[in-house]
Amino acid sequence: MRQIVLDTETTGLEVADGHRIIEIGCVELMHRRPSGRTWQRYLRPEREVEAGALAVHGITNEFLASQPRFADVAPEFLAFIEGAELVIHNAEFDVGFLDAELALAGAGRTIAEACRVLDTLSLARRLHPGQRNSLDALCKHYKVDNSGRDLHGALLDARILADVYLAMSGGQAALSLDHGLAAEDDAAGESRRARRRDVRIPVIHPTAAELAAHEEALVAVERAASGPALFRLLPGDRERG
Repeated sequence: MRQIVLDTETTGLEVADGHRIIEIGCVELMHRRPSGRTWQRYLRPEREVEAGALAVHGITNEFLASQPRFADVAPEFLAFIEGAELVIHNAEFDVGFLDAELALAGAGRTIAEACRVLDTLSLARRLHPGQRNSLDALCKHYKVDNSGRDLHGALLDARILADVYLAMSGGQAALSLDHGLAAEDDAAGESRRARRRDVRIPVIHPTAAELAAHEEALVAVERAASGPALFRLLPGDRERG
């Protein structure tokens, strides 16, 4: 199963106010393991970064002035995520911005038409109801190192989220919290079963002397208990008898 852990940075919080994406970071997982492939771009938003957003990510208007527009990289971005399951923390926020950028670029597609989406914030709320489920809080809960996160960054946060997601979703298939999660755990189960089929376990048969000693021990047990030993009542023993 192919998954893309994704994060964005933006000029502000509200896509309805015309705010734009200024960074996209993606980390690829193959069968719940980092593949080593990433995709990251800074983007020229063609509007100013709000002061509040700048304080969060530190990406300046001057730096962004020389970066490509989203429309310039949209085909490459779509090719990278195509057919994967996107793993996003607070997916409604990022997907809303991505869909707006795709519309402005004239891509003629939405994220839902290219990918499935797994929202780790929704998953965390189900696992930890009533608790703080920000990315930093989940890092603390699952002991994921985020010490380098002085400022937010899309690729950095995607890497951290990948670690959090793998820790948070491990062994949770029985809860059926998410279709994508169940599917990936099914795939992991198939992999484990395949490995077990490849294992050849040697069968060591007892010698005649060992069988005689075993029988002698059973007789002693029966004599002390005034009844048959439980071992003789086992299905395998009845078949042998």
